[in-house]
Amino acid sequence: MNRIIFTLLIITGFTTTCFSQTLHIYGGQNHDEYLGCLNCNNYDKNSIWNEYGTYGSSYNSKSIWNEYGTYGSEYNANSPWNSYGSNPPVIVDKDGEFYGYFTVNESKAKRAGFGLALTLYKYHDLIKDDVAKWYDKIFE
Repeated sequence: MNRIIFTLLIITGFTTTCFSQTLHIYGGQNHDEYLGCLNCNNYDKNSIWNEYGTYGSSYNSKSIWNEYGTYGSEYNANSPWNSYGSNPPVIVDKDGEFYGYFTVNESKAKRAGFGLALTLYKYHDLIKDDVAKWYDKIFE
């Protein structure tokens, strides 16, 4: 576990210095459904790290952490956690600049490959069980 934490510190330290932009996740057939803020703090109402908010809750249908929902299921084509997903969410900034597809599907062209995304791909099964703990590990 210490090795995981050390790796996270290196990856996310690089990530947080690289992105001065706030990054957002959009999903759905036309990528027009807002799924939350990827790198906002855990008190932000739109943050995927706010376990009491819409996008950080493991119970909300718009949350990537709801394993039974469209965007949290490993079986749904629109979920970032589907290894063969054909229509994963996208990551964009407030100006609409595209940062890549948010997906564990390694064969998806234009897959987001920056440190925070790679960390989420690798540890999403653990993160969904305790979003607040992982926020602290990754960002602080």
